[in-house]
Amino acid sequence: MSAPRIASLVPSATQTLVALGLGPCLVARTGFCIHPAEAVKGVPKVGGTKDVNLAKLKRLAPTHVIVNVDENRRETADALREFVPEVIVTHPSRPEDNLVLFEQLRAAFADQPGVNERAAALAAEFSAALSRCRAADRTGQQVLYLIWRDPWMTVARDTYISAMLAEAGWRTWPDLRGGDHGAGRYPVLVGDESGLQQIDRVLLSSEPYRFGAEHLAEAQALCPQAQVQLVDGELLSWWGARGAAGLDYLRELSGASRCGPAAP
Repeated sequence: MSAPRIASLVPSATQTLVALGLGPCLVARTGFCIHPAEAVKGVPKVGGTKDVNLAKLKRLAPTHVIVNVDENRRETADALREFVPEVIVTHPSRPEDNLVLFEQLRAAFADQPGVNERAAALAAEFSAALSRCRAADRTGQQVLYLIWRDPWMTVARDTYISAMLAEAGWRTWPDLRGGDHGAGRYPVLVGDESGLQQIDRVLLSSEPYRFGAEHLAEAQALCPQAQVQLVDGELLSWWGARGAAGLDYLRELSGASRCGPAAP
């Protein structure tokens, strides 16, 4: 039973692989794969999620590469298949897809010590967090989740972030679907859309743009009737091992007794 040589091109996947006990098998990561810091600090970087250094990655001779439909480019995955024995494509788009992800990674690395048990533990932890969230009351608010400014950018309804927020009963605005990949998943706002006047809550994410207290007034002017707050973007957008903590954080944001699935 030889150890796999794994390259992860997705931050969420990198953290999940470490949680599965596969940290010692990591031979490459992106510069955005920063968690858990102690486990990944010695793993070589091969560029970003969108600009992978394929030549460097090839020299590291991975047996497996983890990619994501939303975060990596299709042409990158196609190029990887020319020299990587197994390219594992992930695409969690709803919170419950974390359970599919845990099984996907478990099956890929089931021959490695402890992976089966750790995958089962992650699945149980996530299922418990999802049950806690769905057992409480929903709030039914319309939410604008901002990920960028100049221009303002938000999330489409079929993104993982939007589906996470739906567990608090929060309906993201605008009511658009962006498809499996591409720019349509992150709509750009002009700032004068009439729907902005009906937003109940504006969430300013800490990533990819790091919103801070200095942006609160600007966001408030965008949506005058809304409650505006800063949120931890990692907890709300990173899937896999971070999923359970993200759901518990969402319960705190929306009120401990006011979290549940949104109406379709």
